[in-house]
Amino acid sequence: MSSRDSNVLFSGGGISFLNENHTGKFSYGYSSFKGKRASMEDFYETRISEVDGQMVAFFGVFDGHGGSRTAEYLKRNLFKNLSSHPDFIKDTKTAIIEVFKQTDADYINEEKGQQKDAGSTASTAVLLGDRLLVANVGDSRVVASRAGSAIPLSIDHKPDRSDERQRIEQAGGFILWAGTWRVGGILAVSRAFGDKLLKPYVVADPEIKEEELEGVDFIIIASDGLWNVISNEEAVALVQHNQDAEMASRQLIQEAFARGSSDNITCVIVRFGLS
Repeated sequence: MSSRDSNVLFSGGGISFLNENHTGKFSYGYSSFKGKRASMEDFYETRISEVDGQMVAFFGVFDGHGGSRTAEYLKRNLFKNLSSHPDFIKDTKTAIIEVFKQTDADYINEEKGQQKDAGSTASTAVLLGDRLLVANVGDSRVVASRAGSAIPLSIDHKPDRSDERQRIEQAGGFILWAGTWRVGGILAVSRAFGDKLLKPYVVADPEIKEEELEGVDFIIIASDGLWNVISNEEAVALVQHNQDAEMASRQLIQEAFARGSSDNITCVIVRFGLS
C-alpha cells in the first residue's frame, strides 16, 4: 500500500511570476484527500515552465474512474505534451485541442493489453501572459472569483446535458438512468480520457474558455468530490478572505468532507493580483 492510499491530506503550494520583470505575481496551493473511498484515484499537477521564451503556468485536476491509471498518465504527460506542441504560444487553443485528443489516443494505444476499462476527467488552467485559458473534459470544474462573484469557467460534461446527449446519440450511443444518467448505462460523465470501450461516445475533446486575468481574484479547480457538496458560490465565499492559497485549499477539502462527501477530494487554488 503506497502512502497515497493512507488517508492523509496532502497539500503544498508556491508563489511565482509570469515574467522576468517579476510582475504578474501569483500564488497557488493544492490539497488532495482520499476521503471515504477505498482507493485514491484523483491526481493533480502544478507546473511552471518556459515555452519559447515565455513563462507559462499549468494547473490541473484529474479525477480517475475504474482505477488511477488514466489520471496518473495525464499528470505525467498532458502538460508535457502541451508545452512541446510547436504552435502552443501562437495558437494556444488549437494546440490544446490537438494535444488533448492526441494524449487520449496515445493513452488508449498504451492500454491495449488492459482488460479493465479506466478513464479520467481533466480540468486545466493555463496562464500565459495576461491570458487565462481553461480547458475541461468531464465533471471536475473550474470556478473564478471576480469581486466576490462566482464565475463558472467550465460546464460539467454530464450525459443528460442536452447537447451532450444529442452528440452521444448521433454517434450511435445511448444514455440510461442507473442511479444517475450514464453513457451506455455505465459512465456518469459524457467526456473523459480513456474509457476505450465507450469510444466514440465518450470523447476527450475539451471545451475551452478564455478569460481576461484583469479583475480575477482567484480560481478554484476541483474534483467533483468537492462540487457534489459545495456550490460555486459557497466555495468562492469560503476562500474569499483566506489569502494563503494552500490553507484555503485545505479548508475547502475539510468543509467538503465535513458535509459528507463520499469521494476523493482534490482542489487547486490560484490567487492573482499579489503585490
